[in-house]
Amino acid sequence: MLMRALAFCALGLPFAAFGANAPSVTLHGRTFSTEFATDDASREHGLMDRKHLAPDHGMLFVFPDDEPRSFWMKNTLIPLDILYFDGSRRLVSMQLNVPPCQADPCAVYPSTGNARYVLELAAGTASGLALKPGDTFTIEGEPGVIR
Repeated sequence: MLMRALAFCALGLPFAAFGANAPSVTLHGRTFSTEFATDDASREHGLMDRKHLAPDHGMLFVFPDDEPRSFWMKNTLIPLDILYFDGSRRLVSMQLNVPPCQADPCAVYPSTGNARYVLELAAGTASGLALKPGDTFTIEGEPGVIR
């Protein structure tokens, strides 16, 4: 519990300076308050152990390059939509309504193209937005490490 609280504080500190302009991603005209996973440790932990994800919240995983990406749901307790975007922030692949997994073996959910960004949202969100390949997202209040 203490480690999780420290991780949350460490992730949240860089964004305190944004104040009212808290980090968010806008996709298809809908804005999601967003946590950023920009290093190996935060990308590895992701949304593990969370029991709830608000419908207007998500996590954006940022990688240093464009490559095929694979995610799994080990210790993830909530179903998710996993959206893969290239370096131009264009949607290249989607894994929708991905179920939680608490015991091995857990399935792997790959992108079908190269991705630099991966956005996780509550399951069903992508269908509700009628997302399709080529759609783009924007970031507000983005930390300087995101290009």
